[in-house]
Amino acid sequence: MNEIPSVDVEQLKDMLSASNPLYVLDVREAWENDICKIPGSTLMPLNTLADDYVKLPKDRPIIVHCHHGGRSAKAVAFLRQQGYSNAFNLKGGIHLWSQRIDPSVKTYE
Repeated sequence: MNEIPSVDVEQLKDMLSASNPLYVLDVREAWENDICKIPGSTLMPLNTLADDYVKLPKDRPIIVHCHHGGRSAKAVAFLRQQGYSNAFNLKGGIHLWSQRIDPSVKTYE
């Protein structure tokens, strides 16, 4: 199996503070997004991705995240199969983002 291209939370923090446009895609469920979110992210639950991925930009990096990184890895694999060579998984998901980058982002089980 091919390894899913990924970035870590520190890389995402640096990318967000740079002037290059970036698209942060949240593939969690709406109830999870209601608990916490990475500012500026767009919600598209994994179960809607096959229908809605055509709305995603192809002209900038897409960082995909979920709770811990499993669903987002599946999403990145799917997006890359659709020609989105700019899609990357956020290792550790929003949970690790909260732990290492922004403790104001709530965690949940």
